[in-house]
Amino acid sequence: MRRVTLFVNGSARNGKVVAVYGTLSDLLSVASNKLGIKATSVYNGKGGLIDDIALIRDDDVLFVCEGEPFIDPQTDGRAQEELTGSHTDWLTLNVGGRYFTTTRSTLVNKEPDSMLAHMFKDKDAWGNKQDPRGAFLIDRSPEYFEPILNYLRHGQLIVNDGINLLGSSALFVGVLEEARFFGIDSLIEHLEVAIKNSQPVEDHSPISRKEFVRFLLATPTKSELRCQGLNFSGADLSRLDLRYINFKMANLSRCNLAHANLCCANLERADLSGSVLDCANLQGVKMLCSNAEGASLKGCNFEDPSGLKANLEGKSFWPGVDMEGSQMTGINLRVATLKNAKLKNCNLRGATLAGTDLENCDLSGCDLQEANLRGSNVKGAIFEEMLTPLHMSQSVR
Repeated sequence: MRRVTLFVNGSARNGKVVAVYGTLSDLLSVASNKLGIKATSVYNGKGGLIDDIALIRDDDVLFVCEGEPFIDPQTDGRAQEELTGSHTDWLTLNVGGRYFTTTRSTLVNKEPDSMLAHMFKDKDAWGNKQDPRGAFLIDRSPEYFEPILNYLRHGQLIVNDGINLLGSSALFVGVLEEARFFGIDSLIEHLEVAIKNSQPVEDHSPISRKEFVRFLLATPTKSELRCQGLNFSGADLSRLDLRYINFKMANLSRCNLAHANLCCANLERADLSGSVLDCANLQGVKMLCSNAEGASLKGCNFEDPSGLKANLEGKSFWPGVDMEGSQMTGINLRVATLKNAKLKNCNLRGATLAGTDLENCDLSGCDLQEANLRGSNVKGAIFEEMLTPLHMSQSVR
């Protein structure tokens, strides 16, 4: 009777000693039971396939497989690691002059398709350069590389006290660029979300009087301070010198602009709804297509002695506005909407009101001498106690 030692293909551990009898099929059946595999072929120690039981000698060492090629047990550990990428040997990396110690499995397993995995999966496959201490040289930023290495270790975006990603979107961007360079796809997704979440919430809160006064003090009187599109909703801007300022498309709703000097200011398409502009200086102001619904402009001065006329032409929306007692000589209100407005005792001499909606307006006591009312809607308008007679030629429709 002959006896042999059986090992699983490629392994030199946990062998089983069995007796050889009968046919090769009998030996394969015994090997399957002893080794817990489905044995289909047997090799000798040199990799030769045994196809006849007569070729087996006493005390032979045989390797049983399930149909795969012969694997030399001398290189089993290394071969298996290379096939699975489960290297556990330690490496030292020199990244931009800073040393990092990690395992090959850390660089390979988490992101097998990354550049780092391809660099270190197969030893010397990339011909990685090493410094005199044997560390692999990588010419990248160590500050941005450290979070990437921590991510490969733990699967989490972990940083130290010196690199606070949550406090600096610039560091987020730096690490993101490194992740893209090394092809760490899953980390790229994390960082893009983190960068988006780290952006400060857009501040739409109104500008306060204190903030605005600070800007005014730093600006020359005749310089055009650009306030286009800004939000001043509810702010107290009363009695301020606001000459020449560009408030185009600004939100000035419910603002207090009483006694403010808005000479030559640009209020085109501005929202002045519900604002108070009583006694404000509006000489030469531009208010094309502005919205002053429900605003108060009592006693305002639109008249410029130099001849520069205030311009409210266009689709200006001023229903219900109170402009009682205002000086509006030569003002241009062409095709504006002033429905239900209070224009009592206003000076509208030479004003352009052609095509203006003056329905239900109170024009009592107004001076409309030479005013152009052609095409205007004066349905329900009140013309009591007029200072000058209103000629038909002024209001031909």
